[in-house]
Amino acid sequence: MESCGMSIIKYLLFFFNLIFAISGIGIITAGAIVLSDVGEFSHFMENRMLATPIVLIVAGVIIFIIAFLGCFGAIRESYSLLLAFAIFLLVIFVIELAVGIAAAVFKSDFEEALKSTLKSSMKTYYTNNSEKSAWDNTQKTLMCCGVDGPTDWTKSQLVIPDTCCKDINKTATCVSGNYDKGCFAKLKLRVEEKATVLIGVGIGIAFVQVAGIVLACLLAASIKREGAK
Repeated sequence: MESCGMSIIKYLLFFFNLIFAISGIGIITAGAIVLSDVGEFSHFMENRMLATPIVLIVAGVIIFIIAFLGCFGAIRESYSLLLAFAIFLLVIFVIELAVGIAAAVFKSDFEEALKSTLKSSMKTYYTNNSEKSAWDNTQKTLMCCGVDGPTDWTKSQLVIPDTCCKDINKTATCVSGNYDKGCFAKLKLRVEEKATVLIGVGIGIAFVQVAGIVLACLLAASIKREGAK
């Protein structure tokens, strides 16, 4: 016969898994939004800069699937399913923790890598169509010019692109001056803002995961004790 405490834990775990399934959808959504937004400027980003949202999307899908395993295990009162659920949650938690640590370590190298890529890319603006397209899109979208400012183009002995101009008339003449902010600062801010969103989502999900692991272990232990009677 099912004890009162065991019954409470079972339904608490079922409730947490519903929240967990919703959180999985939340992680997928947050990762996709960040990847879409920052990915627009992926030409200047190293692959590892885009790894975090991709990993979170994959983790979100796995979390969504695992949540159903937890719900099923709780309702069926299956010791093996609950144990598998707790182990899967722990593995996902460790992966998320590793990604977070890697992102924190990489943060110190991020600025230097981004600025170096921008500077080398600028030199081939007029000879490489993909570089030109990437710069034009970035300068238009972020309303910026050059790496640190418009003078970066002239220092490199290049003509300042039309996409640096705030307003161009019908004769392709810049009538209101160039953007004074550089693209490096704008891109850096964009990435940092999205990183903050991912960190917030990750911390919130981590608390839910820990609660799920504890409840699953408690229920599994209760089921084992009941079976031993």
